[in-house]
Formats: sequence, C-alpha cells, structure tokens
Amino acid sequence: MTDTIDRSDEEAPEVLPRLVVRFAGDSGDGMQLTGDRFTSVSAAFGNDLSTLPEYPAEIRAPAGTVNGVSSFQVHISDHDITTPGDAPNVLVAMNPAALMADLGRLEPGGTLIVNEDAFDERNLEKAGYTANPLDDGSLDTYRLIKVPMTSLTKEACAPLGVKPRDAERSKNFFALGLVSWMYTRPVDPTLEWITAKFSKNEQVKGANEAAFLAGYHFGETTEAVGHRYEVRPATLPPGEYTSVTGNTALAWGLVAAGQLAKLPVTLGSYPITPASDILHELSRHKNFGVRTVQAEDEIAAAGVALGAAFAGHLGVTTTSGPGVALKSETTSLAVSLELPMLIVDIQRGGPSTGLPTKTEAADLNIAMFGRHGEAPLPIVASYSPVHCFHAAIEAARIALKYRTPVILLSDGYLANGSEPWRIPDVSELPDISVPFATEPNHTDAEGNPEYWPYLRDPDTLARPWAIPGTPGLMHRIGGLEKQDGSGDINYEPDNHGHMVALRAAKIAGIAADIPPATVQGDPDADLCILGWGSTWAAIDAAVQRSRRGGRKVAWVHLMHLNPLPSNLGEVLRGFRHVLVPELNSGQLARIVRAEYLVDATPVTKVKGLPFTAREIEDRIEEVLS
Repeated sequence: MTDTIDRSDEEAPEVLPRLVVRFAGDSGDGMQLTGDRFTSVSAAFGNDLSTLPEYPAEIRAPAGTVNGVSSFQVHISDHDITTPGDAPNVLVAMNPAALMADLGRLEPGGTLIVNEDAFDERNLEKAGYTANPLDDGSLDTYRLIKVPMTSLTKEACAPLGVKPRDAERSKNFFALGLVSWMYTRPVDPTLEWITAKFSKNEQVKGANEAAFLAGYHFGETTEAVGHRYEVRPATLPPGEYTSVTGNTALAWGLVAAGQLAKLPVTLGSYPITPASDILHELSRHKNFGVRTVQAEDEIAAAGVALGAAFAGHLGVTTTSGPGVALKSETTSLAVSLELPMLIVDIQRGGPSTGLPTKTEAADLNIAMFGRHGEAPLPIVASYSPVHCFHAAIEAARIALKYRTPVILLSDGYLANGSEPWRIPDVSELPDISVPFATEPNHTDAEGNPEYWPYLRDPDTLARPWAIPGTPGLMHRIGGLEKQDGSGDINYEPDNHGHMVALRAAKIAGIAADIPPATVQGDPDADLCILGWGSTWAAIDAAVQRSRRGGRKVAWVHLMHLNPLPSNLGEVLRGFRHVLVPELNSGQLARIVRAEYLVDATPVTKVKGLPFTAREIEDRIEEVLS
C-alpha cells in the first residue's frame, strides 16, 4: 500500500535524541498490541529500543479497575540504549484506571494523552477518583491532550457499516495513529500489517485501518497536539537486524544449539507464565529436528526431557519458579545419571503462584541448592533479550560437554522485553557437537570387552554417552548410588563419598572452561558493582551516568553463577566497596560473602518491577559520597 498522506505543507519536526512512551488501558484495550506495533515500526525505522510490557495475571482482569490495567512501555533512541527508560515522556491513558495506575511514572511536565470519552462517572468511581482529574486542575503540571478517542473511532468506522460496539474495539489503533503522527513514525508498515493480520475479516481490517488513519489525521488537524517530534535512526553496526523478545531469542538459541551439536532437540514443557512462549516458538521449528511435547504436568515434562537425553537428544524442559520445585526430583536423577539436560527457568515473582506476570530473580537459591543430597549443577544466566540466544547455546555446550543437567535462568522482564538483534553469521557460532560411545571401553577379568558407563574422561570427568540399543553397550541406569566406572549399584560408604566428590569436582572444574571475570569501567575505583541477570541494563545505564558525572565506578557482570569465575574472589577483594543489585532479597550477595569473605552489600528490589537506572545511580552516589 502506498502512503496517501500529503506532507507537502508540514513543518519540520523537532529532533529528539530519545523518547519513552507508555500505553496504558484495560486488558481488553489492546495496549500490548499497540505497544508492539509502535516498537516494530520503530525497529524497522532504525531506532535502538528497549521495551517493558506489563499486564495483570488474571485472564479476565476486572475492567475499569487499577488492578486490571495493562501497559506497554517502549524506549526508542538515536543512540545505544539498554533500558526501557526510568520515566515515560509520554503516557497514553485509555481510561481513568490507567491514569490512576501509571500517572506516577510520568516524568514531571510530561505529555499526557487521555481518552476523555472514558472519563464518565462510572469509570471514575471504579478507578477510585472522587472528582474528574481532567477538570479539577490536578493535571496542570503536565502537557494534557484530551482526545475523544472512542467517539472519533466510532465516527470513522460508521461509513463501513461497523456497529458502534465493534468499532470501539479499534480505539487502540486511533491512539497508535495519533502517537505515530506526533513522533513521525512511518505509516505504511502499520497499514500493511493491518491488511495482513486481518485479511480474513474485511470489516475488522477496515475498522482498524480507518481508526489508525483517523488518529493520524487528528494529530495533523487539531491545534491541541501542536508540532511533531522525530527520533532519528541509531548508528548500529552493519548487518541484518530484527526485533526480538527474550523468549523468542532463547527458543532460537535452543534450535541453534541442536544444529551446532548435530542433535535433535526435544522439549518437554507444561504451559506456565512467562515461559510458555518458548514452547509456542519451538513448536514452529520441526524442520530443524525439534520435537515439542506439551506434557500433563511439570513432573512429566521433566521426565520427557530426561528420557530424551538418555536417548541421545538435547533434552530441554522450560518452566518458571513453581515448576522448578516440581522438577527437582527429576533434576536430581539427572545429576545421578550424569546426562545432559537443560532446565530453563523464566523467573517470576513468588512464592507459590505469587506474581505470574511480574518479573523477579529470586530462584537463584533453588537453582543452587534445590535438590536432594549433594547435587551440584552448572547455572547460566542470560542478561538481555538478545543475550538469551547466546546463553542457551552456552548452557547446551556445558551440558553436552560435561554430561550434566544445567539450569538456564532468565526472567519475565527479559522474556517479554524486546530489542534489536543483529543476526549472527552461523560461522561465528561454536561447534558444540559431542561423540557418542560406539565401542566397548573396558575388559573384564577374563579379557572380554564390556562397556562401563561411568569410565570418565580424565580432563572433564564426564562419563561416556551411549545411545540405548547400541550393540554391545548395554548398561544400567537409575537413581541408586553407583560404582564409579562400572555403574553397578554400590552402597559402600567409601564409594558414595568418592562419587559425591567426583560429581562436585566435575562441576567445579567447569570454572577452567569459562571466561574469567572482567572489570568494566574504572579498575582503580573504590566501588565495584557486581551484577547478574536482567539487572545488566539498569547497571549499564547507571554506571555510564555516574562516570559521566565524574565518579569512578567498576562493574563486573556474571553469566556463570555456578561455578563462579575462578578469579572472581581476587577481583572483588581489590575494591573497597562491592554493591550487588538483585531482584531478590540478596541471594548472590550471600553466596559471594560466604565464598570469598568480602563485604558485599546487597541492593534489593522485590516489587515485580526491574530496577531503574536512577535507583542504582542513587546507591552509587550514596556510597561514594
């Protein structure tokens, strides 16, 4: 479709280096779709970006109430960014509940766009207002733009024969059209997307298109909106880019890991927020040898993954915190069997059901210690949506090379957040293939060849991996303690102590196979920030701001949480202060204090929200002043 908008008389837009927009409304108002489309168009335009979708846990959240508000925040810029922004410059509030829930996030003097049609007595009461904030002067410190979005959308859709109730559902596209005009977003990509998405329902397609163009033209013709703004494309390294969420990137990383390992991938999964999208995405890639099984529960899903590992596949199970607890018995069995298996934990607020749609990083303790007996295993943590791809490959590499289950940690913020990704060349990715045992590896007392399933590689302490049914390689597996080498059941105290030490030594030895801790920023600083997981974005922004302000700050960010980098203790002891920002109550800080006897100070947040850069910057200033 060609762009039919006449721009010949337009005033040149004011150029902004960055913009943070937050769309907020009822769960049924389509705010996630609106934000996603604004993000996709901005990505295609060439902006760097970062997003923060937020929505209630209830499938049918109570309409018109603060608890039912769904929102989507997107930060676009003409330079490199890592966070979705501390405070929106623009808030689009589709009803009073959205205004009540999110006005406190808007920057002082920011632009507030409201659907004034929704501010009737009933909606005001449901949101907790005793007076209409559009009329009582309480919003005078903001740039308030009142738009009758509902009625204008109905008016635009009426010539198409769309019923008023049906037309009202398109008001989110009116809002998207208005914001697209205000911030100079291309029109054609959205119109083309509407055509492709709703091609099977001509009336819905027409209504959404009419609403979008009505919003765009409203921006052109009303004096209330004023002039336009523009965020120009960012200068990014050359290559082919796409906008990707953390869950999609992680799923693609698992597909790539299977190809790099030359193994089929089998996913056993039970749907759970916020991990379910990995199952959805992997189910689309059967052409890459991916098998997906939606199991009846979390325990069965873990069993599928472990059974697949025994059969010679890259076995994977995906879940969130509650599922990790349910999978613990099978994970312990995988430790005993010494088979490669990935347990992907997309963390969310807990305990129990907790905050299913809100982010947290409080599963480090259960990842470290949540199994039976002495059962150490490696832990890898992704730190950005794009990094989820590489973290999946790294977790698979370790699992395959060392014949061990590996826990891969992500969280809801990374899972649902998006950013531009330069698609790597396949030649840049590592070969993580491993050989299977095909011949006997031992002789019995009579000189007959036999297969010992626990005869270890002297360098990695990994046991051989034999596909069941390989001639001459029949062997026993199970959860009972085994004799080292032969794999026979053995209850003897000395053998058990030996096997416990061997399994621990195998995991500890991985420290020699991972990169050492590296210091970013100022190596001669008094203060070091130690981070892991999704705190990376806020720490990055906070450290940059502090250093631009004349403060010396060092920063170490961890991808490998067990084992920790071999030089981490030495690095941390070189600083007077160590701050550890975590979306939990200080779990890594306690591990570091116990392991290295350093005075690590936790900086904690357990509110279902990621850190802002300002929160970490304030703690830096507090320590250094």
